[in-house]
Amino acid sequence: MSNFKELYETKIKKDLQNEFKYKSVMQVPKLEKIVINMGVGEGSHDVKFIEAAVKDLELIAGQKAVVTKARKSIAGFKLREGNPVGVKVTLRGENMYNFMEKLIKVSLPRVRDFRGISAHAFDGHGNYTLGVKEQLIFPEIEYDNVYKIRGMDIIFVTTAKSNEEAYALLKAFGMPFKG
Repeated sequence: MSNFKELYETKIKKDLQNEFKYKSVMQVPKLEKIVINMGVGEGSHDVKFIEAAVKDLELIAGQKAVVTKARKSIAGFKLREGNPVGVKVTLRGENMYNFMEKLIKVSLPRVRDFRGISAHAFDGHGNYTLGVKEQLIFPEIEYDNVYKIRGMDIIFVTTAKSNEEAYALLKAFGMPFKG
């Protein structure tokens, strides 16, 4: 069992139940999944970009990545329906907790001039989105093997009903929020 899953089961659950006065342990919000999404705009023109993004994302997540395709044709972007436009991975269970621990303890501290992450990126339904500017902050990615530096979105999907509950949950895991 990963350290973060154990931390959630033993400490975070009890703390949140006391803080928000839940009657049942089942009401305590939990992390449902983490979705990592990487947009690859050039992918519709050159397959090498998509292949490189898939390889990078699979190294980062430790799980198979899925290529996302355009749903509509947009002439202004020279995009046709069905063209590859991005890569994503959905992490659940053990992989999710392992990724979160690596992100908080190893990757985020490697960001230059890091002062914490924004506490305003909640969606109102208990989900949090974190934008990363480059994939090089992850220790698995070697600079020499990078085809193109690109960013990604990391979405934390929780069962929390409000932003406050989700904030308390992520803060308990050690998410480095500003202020």
